[in-house]
Amino acid sequence: MKTPKFFALIIGTEILNRRRTDKHFDFVTQALLKKGHKLTGSFIIEDDPELIIQTIQFIQSQPDAVLFSFGGIGSTPDDYTRQCAATALGDSKLYAHKEAQEIIAERVDIQKHPHALNMGMLPKSAKLLENPVNKMPAFQLENRYFFMPGFPEMSHPMIEAILSEHFPENRRLYRYTLTALCREGELIPIMEQMPASVEFSSLPKLMTDGWQTTISVAAHHKEEAKTAFALYTTALEEKDIYYSLNDTGH
Repeated sequence: MKTPKFFALIIGTEILNRRRTDKHFDFVTQALLKKGHKLTGSFIIEDDPELIIQTIQFIQSQPDAVLFSFGGIGSTPDDYTRQCAATALGDSKLYAHKEAQEIIAERVDIQKHPHALNMGMLPKSAKLLENPVNKMPAFQLENRYFFMPGFPEMSHPMIEAILSEHFPENRRLYRYTLTALCREGELIPIMEQMPASVEFSSLPKLMTDGWQTTISVAAHHKEEAKTAFALYTTALEEKDIYYSLNDTGH
């Protein structure tokens, strides 16, 4: 894998209808940032099997994709993610995972709750992820598709462990930001000069006294980020447009 592209898949009708508030998006973005990575895409979808399958397949189709999926791996009838992962990623069957079912049997009275063993029916070649709270199984496929519970207290430590084990590179991102008293249209010619290796954004805002545009550029090579940023400051100075510098260099 070259440069991984990280995706979050947050599954839960209860989030979309606002019975619960999502806590995964902010955590994942911050956890990735600490390692010098970024989130390429995030999806919040309802508990619909066809939609889950289609979303996983779309993410799989992206080059060097890494998926963090939250929710839907429990034992109730609306926990579709295990089956959807199997269908989307190849073999549509689920298999009894011996270790997972042993863990479940140690923690649940199977005589009273036989349905709990459903959590140990996993896609072929699934490997377990350690659940730091109750040890109940989560799983991963191919060291790039990670399926975790919807509970943040369980899944967030898993994210940190996954990043440390599989994506430990801590690539510093050098960022430079300014706010200029102008419309963003004034700076489009500079935006068109940005190389693909430089991340940039333009955020215009209409204030009571006119337009402001915040420009931010970032790159993993400091000199590259500084050179790109200098194109904006030079253009603004040539046009005699006032700007102020925000937090820069990190």
